[in-house]
Amino acid sequence: MIRCLLVDDQDLVRTGMSMVVGFQPDMQVVGELSDGDGVVAFCREHEVDVILMDIRMKRVGGLEAIRQLADAEDLASRPKVIALTTFDLDEYAVEAIASGASGFLLKDSRAEDLTSAIRSVVEGDAVLAPSTTRRLLPRLLGRPGGSAAGAHGPAGGHSGLTAEEEARIDMLSPREEEVFSLVADGLNNQEIAAALFVSEATVKTHINRILAKLGARDRIRLVVLGQQRRQSPL
Repeated sequence: MIRCLLVDDQDLVRTGMSMVVGFQPDMQVVGELSDGDGVVAFCREHEVDVILMDIRMKRVGGLEAIRQLADAEDLASRPKVIALTTFDLDEYAVEAIASGASGFLLKDSRAEDLTSAIRSVVEGDAVLAPSTTRRLLPRLLGRPGGSAAGAHGPAGGHSGLTAEEEARIDMLSPREEEVFSLVADGLNNQEIAAALFVSEATVKTHINRILAKLGARDRIRLVVLGQQRRQSPL
């Protein structure tokens, strides 16, 4: 079962999400909070796989709660976070991802999109569509005009890889290198499978191995790492 924590300051929204999540045979709601302040404390005491986190809340907002989760070291589990918002603004998406979220979803998304997103982040995928990922790459990498290298890039906006990251990438097999490069281009699993003439299940297996070898949280981080490697001096 995928254990979900719902964090939103609107009772009606939490009720709706609870109904959607609770109806799934492979998911359960393990808790509900109306504020971001209690998220870390809850995760210290309960095992949580995915947090559906509202961005804008009256006291402690979702972005601050996501940052607190990223900094916490004594958690019972390390949950993935899907940031939720009413507004389709790149600023929110960039800041959520830079703070440690595994994805970004609008509150008016279809129920099936929400449950698909939950399953995706559990498997290490990103919730953002490839086109959205490509649109946001300059800002995620901290290029001119962007402001959110944050947790995904070295201080000062420099987009090169660390020596440890380079060493981890060198551990990839030739096939994993191919998959890694295509992920960095923003291709989804179906597109990668078509490009390499393999099944989507094989692609997913490769991506899971790449995530493990690189110590990456999710697919978005793979895209950023891949782009950073291309910018690194030879």
